[in-house]
Amino acid sequence: MVVKELETIKIYVMKNLKRVLFTIAFLGTILASNAQRTVVKVYPKHGTVVTKITKPKIVIHKKTNFYFADGIWYKARGKKYVVCAAPTGIKVRELPRTRRVVVVNGRKLYKYRGVWYKKRGRNYVVVTV
Repeated sequence: MVVKELETIKIYVMKNLKRVLFTIAFLGTILASNAQRTVVKVYPKHGTVVTKITKPKIVIHKKTNFYFADGIWYKARGKKYVVCAAPTGIKVRELPRTRRVVVVNGRKLYKYRGVWYKKRGRNYVVVTV
């Protein structure tokens, strides 16, 4: 009788051990696959020279061409581009989706990468805060 009960307990423990190991393996696989999808973007500092910009929007401001791509402002220097500060008053049609909406002194402003924008009509205009 005791031997039979020990056998039953042994079978019960083995079944549960298999479930626990399977669960750990399954969760580990999910966590590993999510870790591989994590993308860390490093944005260049002002003054950095870049040879290529991905899908830039050309914005003319005070007779100067500026290039706007992924929330970063550039000026052309020969065949290269230099990361620059966004000039106050320059307009852009769209902001990246990761912008933040902030209310400052009762005004609804948008902030992205340290640059403040105000919605004016269909455009976003760079402002100082």
